Amino acid sequence: MNDFTTIPDYGLSWLDASGDHSDIVLSTRVRLARNLQGHAFGARARVNDRQAVLANFKEVFARSESLMKGTLLEMKDLGPRARRILLERRLVTSDLLGKTEGDPPIGTAVHFSHRDPLSVMVNEEDHLRVQSLLSGLRIQESWEIVDSLDEELGQELPYAFHHEFGFLTSCPTNVGSGLRASVFMHLPGLVLTKEIGKVLQGLTQVGLTFRGLYGEGSDVVGNFFQVSNQTTLGKSEEDLVDHLDKIVRQVIQYEKQARQVLLRDARGVTEDKIWRAYGLLRYARALSFEELMNLLSGVRLGLSLKLLPGLRVYTLNKMMIFTQSAHLEQAVGRDLRSEERDSHRAAYVRRILTSEGDETENS
Repeated sequence: MNDFTTIPDYGLSWLDASGDHSDIVLSTRVRLARNLQGHAFGARARVNDRQAVLANFKEVFARSESLMKGTLLEMKDLGPRARRILLERRLVTSDLLGKTEGDPPIGTAVHFSHRDPLSVMVNEEDHLRVQSLLSGLRIQESWEIVDSLDEELGQELPYAFHHEFGFLTSCPTNVGSGLRASVFMHLPGLVLTKEIGKVLQGLTQVGLTFRGLYGEGSDVVGNFFQVSNQTTLGKSEEDLVDHLDKIVRQVIQYEKQARQVLLRDARGVTEDKIWRAYGLLRYARALSFEELMNLLSGVRLGLSLKLLPGLRVYTLNKMMIFTQSAHLEQAVGRDLRSEERDSHRAAYVRRILTSEGDETENS
């Protein structure tokens, strides 16, 4: 079993906050769902179907110049902690992993490109899930990355395609283009000014949906929202990408306006909330992950409003990943009880803030 003696940097390029509007948009993901002809997919897929799909993908992997510049990991070869690390980095889904403490479904795998922020899940809900994860608001660029690999794979693999409905997928909402684009946003201004309900309702009215930190079925914590398209049937990939980009830019403007309202009408309360959050992060001896995310929201807001100098967005992004349970356990080299995780999480945060916090402390 591989549990990553040292954790590779898979899926961490978005942490650098180099993309547009990175103070509000943490990352952009575009994903394409594809299935192969002649093999059942979704809940109907049997072990022999999954094994055949993986074998087909391996054949393409062996002769594809693009795919050979990467690493293929079969889930059966990874230990529980390594699989959880991939999940915490949002590189795989719980559907791909199965039960993290038991054996993963036979035939499941993930491919990571060494060059682009690109990965392919094999035998998740669909046979293939091609996805790109970039920093900031970069929907068009992310789409172009996955489209390029999809074109190459489509020349080698017989995709399940219907002349009327488009690409066939396990979930009816993905039928058509099979494209799901999502933007991971931090919206504390809209939450604190109590305008978030109107904005979220507006999203549903224009064919978009929102989710929490880990996607479908997860709770919203720390004022972080994933905004994505809801259906794909009858729309081209370009239309879906353009529509999401347009709406997200409107939400960004609403968030910026809300932050200015906080500065204008509630500056004292806002500053107090920000500095209290920083103080707790700097000196707490135990932090749950949910508490950490809520406190990071305040610090992130303070950094954006230039009320809290001396920190980098990269540092805050890194905390979100490396304070999750599997990453903490990997750092200490053993499994941790809940209270131990909270203690190690707080210690990690204190260490990071101490190394970067001199200017903050003196402001």
